[in-house]
Amino acid sequence: MLTNLSGKNVVLGVTGSIAAYKAADLTSRLVKEGARVNVILSASAAKLIGPLTFAGLTHRQVVTNLFEPTSEMGMDHISLAKQADLVIVAPCTANTVARIAHGQANDALTTTILATEAPILIAPAGDAHMFVNETVLANIELLRSQGHTVVGPMEGRLASGLVGGGRLEEPERLIQFARQVVGANGDYAGRKVVITAGGTQEAIDPVRVITNKSSGKMGYALAEAARDRGAIVTLVTAPTSLPEPAGMEIINVLSTNDMRTAVLPRCSEADMLAMPAAVSDFRPASVSDRKLKKGDFPELSLALEKNEDWLPLATGPNLVKVAFAAETENLLGNAAEKLQNKGTQLIVANDVSDPDAVFGADTNTVTIIDDAGGQESLPTMDKIDVANRILDRAVPYLAPRS
Repeated sequence: MLTNLSGKNVVLGVTGSIAAYKAADLTSRLVKEGARVNVILSASAAKLIGPLTFAGLTHRQVVTNLFEPTSEMGMDHISLAKQADLVIVAPCTANTVARIAHGQANDALTTTILATEAPILIAPAGDAHMFVNETVLANIELLRSQGHTVVGPMEGRLASGLVGGGRLEEPERLIQFARQVVGANGDYAGRKVVITAGGTQEAIDPVRVITNKSSGKMGYALAEAARDRGAIVTLVTAPTSLPEPAGMEIINVLSTNDMRTAVLPRCSEADMLAMPAAVSDFRPASVSDRKLKKGDFPELSLALEKNEDWLPLATGPNLVKVAFAAETENLLGNAAEKLQNKGTQLIVANDVSDPDAVFGADTNTVTIIDDAGGQESLPTMDKIDVANRILDRAVPYLAPRS
């Protein structure tokens, strides 16, 4: 699996918050993404977590001083600033927030930030009362006005024992924000993309539902891939067990009708609608307002009625529609028929005759069919790679940029 951080030069600044220990996890994740990571450790951070930790994770020298006499890179802040594709400061103390916001340059990290043209992602962390202080809040807004991306801090229990808004954003989500920042000028930059995910649920009573085996992984992968290519993503998702992706609007729904209500109004301004969600074809004709007791029924039969196929109703002046077809037989024929009936430009067909190989898996095997009859059969791939191939195929259909 490749991501847009693969091969990128990332400078990670670690400052003197107790959350500095999480920077080791972030460093490891960046390396696994394929990034070349150079760590700048502030003097305060070095008292909390040693440079050997980061050197072991990155296999690169850690910068701790403004002028490192043993460095192979000469004047470190100039060298790193020129190489960087992305600068991350995590954790970023209130003190460092202030120094970056006001253009100070009195250590290796702040001079690197002043000297670089790379985008900067800042993740503040500190004790709770710091991040309700008006001066700190003003400094954070100043960073945003300067074009920097500020993520967090989060609410939660802090090292001091207080509960409040000072927790560092989790490393897994910081990776997602890093992907978003690096991909901000990608081929989907500024495009509004609506994506559905998961299996909708149709209520029988307050406890029971009719649903399907969809895990939501394909929809979430497509949302993340679009985000990482610069899109403004709205993810409309039925219940899943997946963590919420970062850097996008998320709308949680239950039923097929709920999803319709969320999706259709957003299509008028969207550039693309992709529908990997497994929407229910049928719903109970009536819903009990109380739990149905087993002892009250010798046997139970449910009358079902059809849900309307509302994908043909999704319209917009520039809307490109991508449908999905999960089939157990006549895969390509059924998918091609659906493409015509639903009025979409692309349809992604996958064989679910072996559900264990599809539902819940991290890989998928699909054929992409376009409205001219062209077909592209993909080998089994990670779902994020499948998502990027789908986005590739949709690019020619997107309206020219104004």
